[in-house]
Formats: sequence, C-alpha cells, structure tokens
Amino acid sequence: MAQLKVTQIRSMIGTKPKQRGTLRALGLGKIGKSNVLEDKPELQGMLARVPHLVSVEPAEES
Repeated sequence: MAQLKVTQIRSMIGTKPKQRGTLRALGLGKIGKSNVLEDKPELQGMLARVPHLVSVEPAEES
C-alpha cells in the first residue's frame, strides 16, 4: 500500500481542539516534524480536517 509523508508546516496555536487532536493523532506536534503513514481512507479524512496545517507528499520507497 502507498505511503505518505505528512509534515506540519504551521503552528497549532489558535486552532480548534479537534484540529489539535488530529495533529497529535497524526504523530505531529511541532512545526517541521514529519511522519510517514499508510494511505488509508481514515488518514485521508484526518488530512481533510487540517489541510492548512500540513503538507503531504508521497514517501520515498526504501
């Protein structure tokens, strides 16, 4: 299954509690932190909730 590299690009200061929880569930918490995750429908829903706070790109296969 494809993997995505999710990177936090904006601060979560001033965001709604649900958006902060979504970032924590993605394994993020600081600007510049990245996490590689499986591309699943659940992940797509989480990313749709915080598109203004993260950048998404395909992960490099290793």
